[in-house]
Amino acid sequence: MKILFFTGKGGVGKSTLSAAMAWQLSQQYRVLIVSLDPAHNLGDIFNMRLKDKKTRFTDSLYLKEIDLKQLTKAYLKKEIDVLSTSYRYLQVLNLDNYFSVLQYSPGIEEYALLTGIENTIRDEKDFDFIVFDTPPTGLTLRFLALPKITIHWIERLITIRQQILKKRYTIHRIRGPLSNSETVLDYDEQSDRVLTRLHDLHQTYEELNKKLQGPDTAISVVFNPDRLSLKESARLIDGLKDLQLPLRLLLDNKVTDENIKMAEEVEGCMKSMVHGIPLERVPLAKGIFDERTSTLYHIEKDITRHLR
Repeated sequence: MKILFFTGKGGVGKSTLSAAMAWQLSQQYRVLIVSLDPAHNLGDIFNMRLKDKKTRFTDSLYLKEIDLKQLTKAYLKKEIDVLSTSYRYLQVLNLDNYFSVLQYSPGIEEYALLTGIENTIRDEKDFDFIVFDTPPTGLTLRFLALPKITIHWIERLITIRQQILKKRYTIHRIRGPLSNSETVLDYDEQSDRVLTRLHDLHQTYEELNKKLQGPDTAISVVFNPDRLSLKESARLIDGLKDLQLPLRLLLDNKVTDENIKMAEEVEGCMKSMVHGIPLERVPLAKGIFDERTSTLYHIEKDITRHLR
């Protein structure tokens, strides 16, 4: 299974190109296209009302829109349940009462999106390709960075937890039993729920990070022939390099006869930033309904050959 991400500045046409890519691939492969963008244009493009569950478009093409609000609630509920189970005294605080505030905490949205990606990759293994239409640059870079960042934090937390367990055991041995029946504290790593949870999370994020950095993942940067798009694309490319994520394709979208000179200038700058990455020029798509494909947009040019 191959995983394709379409990234770029808001409004450059990520949804249009990811939809066109998914349609073209579905002529030969089984494809699932997933919208992670809160704007959710995917349903409009395919003239369908989509939900948080995959919807059949053809026998080989399925569509899905991630409900970020619902995903955030599910993510928070899971983590609150884990905390309440591991630390019984937190039940007194009744964390459910703080849910309306917790959902707006920094990083929650990014972790929820990452959970949606992880669940999709894990549960939809019968597809040859999964195509992700991503949010604008800032949010995309933040959730793509989370696996690597989280791995470092978890490793530090594991070390701290191990030190806590050792100190608890040492104190217990010094003080001796508190009653005729000896009180045993959790100093065995395998019996400590917190440490077990940390190890499970570490393995999950290691596997996801390996998948995102692997040969079966491809990230395409979509941009337009204008300087604002160029500047944001440059920041995105730098971020992908820092995260060691595989940039595979550059797509100059919405090119017309009127902006061809600017397109050439922007393309030259993009090529100078990344050597050896193929670049495709895509003409401005007409916003008319295509009866052949039952989609709002149809692109004649095959833009899949670099990512198969």
